[in-house]
Amino acid sequence: MDIATGLGLIAGVVVIFTLILMGGDFRMFYDIHAIIIIFGGSIAATLIRFPLAAMFHGLPLGAKFAFSLRRIGPRELVDEIAGLAEVARKQGPVGLEKVETQDVFLAKGIRYVADGYDADFIRDNLERDRDNFLTHLDEGQKIYRAVGDCAPAFGMIGTLIGMVQMFANMTDPSKLGPFMAVALLATLYGALVANLVCLPIADKLHGKLVDEEINRTLIIDGILMIRDSKSPTLVREMLLAYLPEKHRHHADAETAPA
Repeated sequence: MDIATGLGLIAGVVVIFTLILMGGDFRMFYDIHAIIIIFGGSIAATLIRFPLAAMFHGLPLGAKFAFSLRRIGPRELVDEIAGLAEVARKQGPVGLEKVETQDVFLAKGIRYVADGYDADFIRDNLERDRDNFLTHLDEGQKIYRAVGDCAPAFGMIGTLIGMVQMFANMTDPSKLGPFMAVALLATLYGALVANLVCLPIADKLHGKLVDEEINRTLIIDGILMIRDSKSPTLVREMLLAYLPEKHRHHADAETAPA
């Protein structure tokens, strides 16, 4: 689990609730009309922007990956693929059938090599799998960013509606308070939905999309080199190019002979 996402959301909620309770009653900050304009309006505008299928794919996948953490990082992937190359070199592709890995995408590539598929088939299938996954993840971050863009705008719309209703009922002082609450709370809800939830999640998903693209491309190249019976040393050296410079030198230092 990505602890940072959960901690950030919890910390933000705690800060908001603390400030609310320090200054009065929580019921002062609840208004059903403001909730309807923010959530109903944002969802409606997002539905107009994106196909329904993208909503069904992007939202759940985005929520899942915003709170999940990749089990194996690129450094560990390089080490594991180099180890797989060593197994394939000593035992042949059949030896890979007994190998287990936590990464589902890597396991799929290992199975292709163990089953003896040709390089073009392996490349085409793994690249298609990678591209489909990245497309859905990109849809997720775009949808969350769209909701984050819409929420403050609909907060302003709610504010304008509340002000129109307030000015239209200036002769009845009992209605001024509720209409003013709608006007102010709509802006508050829109700002919270955008800046505490949707836009941070969209940024988190964008970062994970970049990481997944690197990791899955690294896996594809590694699997193809194993398929071509490249030496473990060559596999490691080729895949180290995917690592940041400081991690690359650190890996070189660990593998250097004493």
